[in-house]
This record gives sequence, C-alpha cells and structure tokens, in this order.
Amino acid sequence: MFTGLVQTLGQVRWHSRDRIYVAADMGCFPDLAVGDSMAVDGVCLTVTDFDAQGFTAATSPETRRRSTLGQRAWVNLEAALRVGQKLGGHFVTGHVDGVGQLQRSHAVGADFWEMDFTAPPEVARYLVPKGSIAVNGVSLTIANVWEAGFRVAVIPLTYTATNLQYLRPGDPVNLEADILGKYVERFLRPWSTTLDLTPDFLAQHGFFGSRVH
Repeated sequence: MFTGLVQTLGQVRWHSRDRIYVAADMGCFPDLAVGDSMAVDGVCLTVTDFDAQGFTAATSPETRRRSTLGQRAWVNLEAALRVGQKLGGHFVTGHVDGVGQLQRSHAVGADFWEMDFTAPPEVARYLVPKGSIAVNGVSLTIANVWEAGFRVAVIPLTYTATNLQYLRPGDPVNLEADILGKYVERFLRPWSTTLDLTPDFLAQHGFFGSRVH
C-alpha cells in the first residue's frame, strides 16, 4: 500500500524483459530490504537487489503491458507504507488501471499548474470532482471531470518534486483510480463487472424516497 506522496525522483539507467534498474538517492529509503515493494511511477514493483546508487526490481509482462514502465527516464519513487506511518495522500495500491495522456498543462499564476489528462473507460468510470486519482503514482485531487478525461490542480511543491514537470502534451501516464470507488461498485453489484448508475437503480437501493420515473 502507498500514499501517492512521492519521496524522490529516480532515473532509469537500464531495463530488460524482466528487470529494471533505477538510480536514486537511496538515503530516502534507509530501511529498504530485498523483497520490499517500491512504487515506480505508480507501479508496485518488488526490489530484488540494491546498492548505494539505486535498486533493481522485477517487471512482469503484465506490468509492462499495462503501464508506461521503461518509456520514461525520470520516474517517481515511493516506498511502501509502513504500519503506523501517516497517510498524507490517499490509498494507492500500485496496480495501474490504465494509461492516459496529458492533453494540456497550463501555468496558473507564478507557480501553480492546471493539467488535463485523458482517461480510458476503465478509469473514467471512477472519476468524481474532488475525488482522488494517482497520476504516475502522484496523489492528486480531481478539479473537473468530463466524459473521457479530467483536470487536476497541482501545487508548486508537487510539480517540482515529481516528473509531472517533464510531461508534454501527448505523453502517456499511469493512472490508478481510487480503490474506495471500486469497492463501492463491487458492494452495490457484487456479481457484475459493470455498473449503470441510473435513477431507477439508485431508487431500488434506497437513495430516493420513491421510485424515479
């Protein structure tokens, strides 16, 4: 489990069919051990080896197929949340739901940024204004939503401390929707992989005093 609060940036030095090596400030991870989980651009990977300059992690075919791993030089890094640590962002699993694209990045004032992203259907269904989304492993609050995309407002600290600063329109990004929305969907319709939130459906489940026509 992660929080979406990036600890440092890493640089991908090499990657192969089943491994990736990331150079990083290892002082940010003083208790790192072989077998630990590390979020690399929002992708949960298992550390297989490390030294004073960086770490190696295993990458499966499924991971490479569903993410941008290996496509970007600078990656966001976050070690797994430890029991008792503060949860400053939101619950992030490190399991990418889909790949979106940056549509627009616009400076607001001197330091703040508004960023628009596309989202595939498997992610867009869970987007709500003021809800949470992980973009390349960064916990962000959604400012606006439309049919196939969303906007986030990014504070200066987040922008300069993550690889959001390097994104250009058209660049792909890893997206993970808020896991709480997925559980709500599952509880409401436990044997279905899709959910149509129509007025009739909501009325049947007690969200209205009488059935809506």
